[in-house]
Amino acid sequence: MDPQIPLTKKERKELKRQEKIEAKVAVVQSRQTKRIIRWIGWGAFGVATIGSLVWLVASRPPIPESDIVSRGAFHWHPEVAIYVKGEKQEIPADIGIGAVHQPIHTHTDDNKQGVIHLEFQGLARKQDVSFGQFFKNWGKDMRSLGVDMRMTVNGKENTEYENYVMRDKDKIELRFD
Repeated sequence: MDPQIPLTKKERKELKRQEKIEAKVAVVQSRQTKRIIRWIGWGAFGVATIGSLVWLVASRPPIPESDIVSRGAFHWHPEVAIYVKGEKQEIPADIGIGAVHQPIHTHTDDNKQGVIHLEFQGLARKQDVSFGQFFKNWGKDMRSLGVDMRMTVNGKENTEYENYVMRDKDKIELRFD
């Protein structure tokens, strides 16, 4: 329209109506553009998250088969006797029982016999069922109980000490002079 020619009232009204429609269309388009950008952003974030998890799992070194004790659930009961200068030491009840229930623990009713419970629900590695792990759960250093440590497992001398992988029905004796 030529700015020199005056508009009629009806034309001005129609022009304002067109401007309002154009403004509404611009707002709708702006919202749609923002929505699309938001979807693209969240989609990229999701793809990046899933890709990171896949990369993490794929790049994690596999556990050697030789380090795996069991892939399924088990409940074993080795027995431990500790002697310091010939005197038998009592293993406390409820080692590993608390806010976080440890897979290696003792109970009140059978700790006097030295029974240790190994209760695993899935994959268990050698380090998870080691004799040293029992002492970690207990909060003790095995070597702090005395000097000249000797260990037997099922009546046979054993020098693996903390690294010994406990098994069901093992009879483990530690003697300190």
